[in-house]
Amino acid sequence: MGNAISAVKLFVALIAFCALGVSVLTYALLSQFVVVSNFATVKTVGVEVYWNPNATQLVANIDWGIVEPNSTVEKTVYMKNLGNVPVTLNLTTKNWNPANASNFILLSWNYTGFLVDPDLVVPVVLTLSISAEISGIESFSFDIIIRAEG
Repeated sequence: MGNAISAVKLFVALIAFCALGVSVLTYALLSQFVVVSNFATVKTVGVEVYWNPNATQLVANIDWGIVEPNSTVEKTVYMKNLGNVPVTLNLTTKNWNPANASNFILLSWNYTGFLVDPDLVVPVVLTLSISAEISGIESFSFDIIIRAEG
C-alpha cells in the first residue's frame, strides 16, 4: 500500500509539474517584449567675444584708452554663438567703479536683436559715450555682460 500512495503522490506531482509547464509556456506564447530606442539633444546656449572675425582671439578686457568729455569711442568685437540653437544677445553693464560713473558714461552697441545661428560669428560695434557733464571722475571701470538667450 505504501508503494501505491507513493505512486499517487508521484502522479499528482507530475500532473502539477506539467500544469505549471503549460502555464509558463502559455505565458511565454502570449507575451511580447518591445524595445524602443530613444535619443535627444540637450539645448545649449552660449556666446563668446573675440577680437577677430575668425574667432581665435578671445576678448578678456577692453582698454578704451584716454577718453574726453562729450566724446565717443568705438571698438569692434565679434560675437560667436557657441550653442546649438539660434539665440538673441543682450548687453548690460554692472560693477561700475566709481558707482556714479554710470550717470555720465553709456555703453551701447549696433546689434539689432536678430537671431544668431549656432557657430555664426557676427561683428558688433561697442560704443562708449562720455557725457559733456562728466566731472570728478579721472578713471573708471565696469563689467560688460553679454547674455545669449535661445
